[in-house]
Amino acid sequence: MNLSKLCLSRRSLAIAAALAGTVSLVIGAHAALSLRALDAAKAVSTEQAADAASRPSRIALVIGNGHYPDANIPLVQPVNDARALSGALRRDGFDVDMVEDATRDDMVRAVERMKSKIRPDSVVMLFFGGYGVQVGRESYMIPVDATIWKESDVRRGGVSIESVLSTMKEQGARAKLVVVDASRRNPYERRFRAFSHGLAPINAPDNALILSSATPGKVIDDAKGDNSALVAELLSNLSAQAGGAEAVFNKTRVAISRASEGEQVPSVSSSLLEDVRLGANGG
Repeated sequence: MNLSKLCLSRRSLAIAAALAGTVSLVIGAHAALSLRALDAAKAVSTEQAADAASRPSRIALVIGNGHYPDANIPLVQPVNDARALSGALRRDGFDVDMVEDATRDDMVRAVERMKSKIRPDSVVMLFFGGYGVQVGRESYMIPVDATIWKESDVRRGGVSIESVLSTMKEQGARAKLVVVDASRRNPYERRFRAFSHGLAPINAPDNALILSSATPGKVIDDAKGDNSALVAELLSNLSAQAGGAEAVFNKTRVAISRASEGEQVPSVSSSLLEDVRLGANGG
């Protein structure tokens, strides 16, 4: 074999080995960097998940119904109330699902969306503004597409407030808040054989708080203004950070009763087992 060719062959092998080593080092360094990046991403994800888990979720379903075909004129305040309350609750850290002029299908789907979000530590609020009807000692929220001629139509076409509370309970919600502004003289009452004035008392499960615009069996007329008396006063107390939810609801009840000289006395029913804060830093 030629000596020069042998030297060249050895030199080529050395160069090839050096290149292979370099490539191996580069690949190893890249793999190490990728592993570090993956570990860092996992750490951030775990930290974010732990942070999210440490904070109670705050969920609100807000429904404002105003355009009922059976009514002589649309209700202006419920939609305004839903918009104003949604804004206030979002500022206070609630995940708000707002529905305007909801059909029954709209309301059922909204309740299902709410249900899917509830965790065992959730604070959940339901607001309904519009027409409400009591049948068989149960209170129903009336969708805008309801066709009601008799009491059985209410059960079939309405959405029971108690059923929504039951959904919250079944999903393990920590606290259940309900605001109902529906004690209006509805256009269906004259069609019923039985008495159904106003709303029935709403049965609250454990750790629930319910605010209604009037005492059971009473009806009220809408006051002048963009918002109902109930929501206007509730918004004022939320803005003033007037304590926990029970304090806010009770201050709302007292203020409206005094301002109306007893003509409108909202109802507050509580089975809360803890103080539920409504401010942005509340739980």
